[in-house]
Amino acid sequence: MPRVSGRTIRVEIMDEAMAAVLRRKTGAARLQIASDLFSSARRMLLNHVRSTHPGWSEERVVQEVSRRLSGGAV
Repeated sequence: MPRVSGRTIRVEIMDEAMAAVLRRKTGAARLQIASDLFSSARRMLLNHVRSTHPGWSEERVVQEVSRRLSGGAV
């Protein structure tokens, strides 16, 4: 498996049946799905960081989540 910044990267391939379902959706519907998935991942990460660092302020938690989601660009 490829490695980036010391981490192993695992790429999952979508199966043809799921690809066919997504192809039938409009671009707006696919974009909504992506947005919902991102929002869900962000909420889960916020909860994880809060529970891992209970002493951090909400501002610090949000900064850390932003850093992680941006790959360190923020």
